[in-house]
Amino acid sequence: MRTLTFSLSAAALFLAAPASAQRQPTPEQRIDRLERQTRQIQRQVFPKGQPADTAGVDDSPAASQVVVVALSNRIDALERQLAESTRLAEENGNRVATLETELARMRADVDARLRRIETAAPAEPAATSSGSETTAPAVAETRPEPAATAATPRPVRTGNLDADAEAAYDVGYQLWLQKKYPQAIAALRAMSSSFPGHRRVSWANNLAGRALLDSGQPRAAAEALLANYRGNRNGERAADSLFYLGQSLVALKQPAQACKAYAELEEVYGSTMRADLQKLLPPAKAKAKC
Repeated sequence: MRTLTFSLSAAALFLAAPASAQRQPTPEQRIDRLERQTRQIQRQVFPKGQPADTAGVDDSPAASQVVVVALSNRIDALERQLAESTRLAEENGNRVATLETELARMRADVDARLRRIETAAPAEPAATSSGSETTAPAVAETRPEPAATAATPRPVRTGNLDADAEAAYDVGYQLWLQKKYPQAIAALRAMSSSFPGHRRVSWANNLAGRALLDSGQPRAAAEALLANYRGNRNGERAADSLFYLGQSLVALKQPAQACKAYAELEEVYGSTMRADLQKLLPPAKAKAKC
């Protein structure tokens, strides 16, 4: 009986061993399987032969330990470079986001300050003309010329809209050249209201603002120039209005705001500015200490 039990136990162990061996492949089987898989991959990657054959090496292993170490070092270096590039990209992205936020804040600040200037009450500062500084008492309203010269010339209507608009603007321009600023302002404003949409409206509004500045009314000038710039930024004299807005702000003893007006002039118009403005801008910025 004992002999039978021992025989059955031995038989069970003998039968279990092959089953276990089937479940766990031997190292030789695993190596053989890996070699077959490697050859399959090599046939796809190296269609002309084995790696050693395509490299022109005979009876040599496809990759020596030295090659493996060198490749490993190169991979490590590439990973470090990739990590550094990723870090720099993230830092640059953060810098750009910060700059955009700061630019948006500055624009909002400029708009808010200019709106306050538009609604502020007239002040009593010294006036500056477009070419040189002069001091004169500030006036809240335009003062009329003596009766002998108070009449403003009126252009003759011809029925040609464009010609009439040009003539109306020229009347105001000639009065401005003669330094008859109150009449020039009146003529230029009349032209602007009589010919809405004409290209010379931008010119007339800008020159009216300059006449106000020249006549010692920098606050009224700033309001008129800002309105002309905001009313039509594509107008032919919108850039000029932004420049002379800066001049008016300097006259109002607000150089920091003038610098912001000059900065917006450069940002909005850049190289499209007239050559005259491009020459006037650097000394104007220097005067405002921008």
